[in-house]
Amino acid sequence: MQTIVITGASGGIGIELVNCFLFSGWRVIAISRNIDELEKIKNDNLILLKANINEAKEIERIEKICSTFSDIQIVINNAGTLINKPFLNITEGELISTYQTNVFAPFLLLQKLIPILNKTERAHVVNIGSMGGFQGSAKFAGLTAYSSSKFALAGLTELLAEEFKSENISFNCLAIGAAQTKMLEKAFPGYQAPVSAREMAEFIFNFASKQAKFINGKIIPVSVSTP
Repeated sequence: MQTIVITGASGGIGIELVNCFLFSGWRVIAISRNIDELEKIKNDNLILLKANINEAKEIERIEKICSTFSDIQIVINNAGTLINKPFLNITEGELISTYQTNVFAPFLLLQKLIPILNKTERAHVVNIGSMGGFQGSAKFAGLTAYSSSKFALAGLTELLAEEFKSENISFNCLAIGAAQTKMLEKAFPGYQAPVSAREMAEFIFNFASKQAKFINGKIIPVSVSTP
């Protein structure tokens, strides 16, 4: 059986990704601080991990559990946080918290999971970025902490692809545009996205499960509008 690890799996695109992979017969290790909605899914192939990826001890616990599987082929770093606030009003704590979730946690988690991914014939790490962190795209006031952190995540993706180019892991970043989620509502209150969370999840599912052999080290815009 093929196994995938998904962070930020409790809602929006994350929980839709869980459903997509379960429907296709994958074993899913779903990681989230809140697993209430995930517990409603009745599937023997779903492994729930209630964990805060911002804490080092929790990342070690995730590593311990994942190391028991030799068939992990995909990691999707979907967990993210957003603050919508004027630049001059963003506190040091808010900035650090944003980077902790959007950059440091994926960085530290992958340090633990890459040796596990190397056990498989071909693995794929997909970082969920943002059009706000895509060079040359439209930018919006109030999203400096969020968008700059997504630029960092895109850079991390390119660097990992280079460092591990001789190994069996591909690293890509999907810079997604507007999809109807709570995070989008926080960034753009009242805006109705042209793409649902389910539709975006289906795209990510197809990309993550089918493109590891053909694409590596790329930051790929996935956007109908921004917004």
